[in-house]
Amino acid sequence: MSVWLNTSEPRLLLDELRALPLLAVLRPVRPLEAKARIALLNAAGLRHVEIAWSPWPGWSQECHELARCFPTMRFGAASVRTLQALEAAHHAGFSFAVSPVLDPQLLAAARQLGITLVPGVFSPTEVQQAVGLGCTAVKLFPANALGPSYWSSLSGALGPLPFCIAAGGLGVADLSGWLEAGGNALALGSRLFAVASVVGAPPALDPGLTRWVQAYPSAFHQRLH
Repeated sequence: MSVWLNTSEPRLLLDELRALPLLAVLRPVRPLEAKARIALLNAAGLRHVEIAWSPWPGWSQECHELARCFPTMRFGAASVRTLQALEAAHHAGFSFAVSPVLDPQLLAAARQLGITLVPGVFSPTEVQQAVGLGCTAVKLFPANALGPSYWSSLSGALGPLPFCIAAGGLGVADLSGWLEAGGNALALGSRLFAVASVVGAPPALDPGLTRWVQAYPSAFHQRLH
């Protein structure tokens, strides 16, 4: 079982993301279908992976198996919009989940289950509501529709702002710009991987990902903090 399981303290998650502000979001129907891609991400140095919830009956069990196979990685659930999905994340042993929406009832249920739920926000009103509900972190979604300067532009009227995970349509090339503009972390999906030149070819990472992960502590961390 993963050493990260059942760690529900939000501050620990945020501290880890400050050390490496990048999450991978994978969307397999069956979680074990993502095993090869997770192995590539693990080798590149990533430590946070979101597995999008699906109604497949074995979802929680296979997520447990992924955590066992990659004990140094922290797994969470993505695309959580219902109590069913949240409970599946809990049964999988996940300590955090991420939602594209802001749902007060879902946040309350997550607290009862001991899961850190990061809600999705888009507008200033939603940011204020999330803070009022006690959220220390939010997912800015879809971030590609807003641009890197959007988050910091809210600080004058709404600051201090919560921890911001930008997500939606972003790629490796967007990492530095968003972090330098005031975002705290990024969640990247399919654009973490290069487009296969041959149908059926094994997955390959974006060539810039490993370079960015290796460079981040020295090239970015000191400058941003």
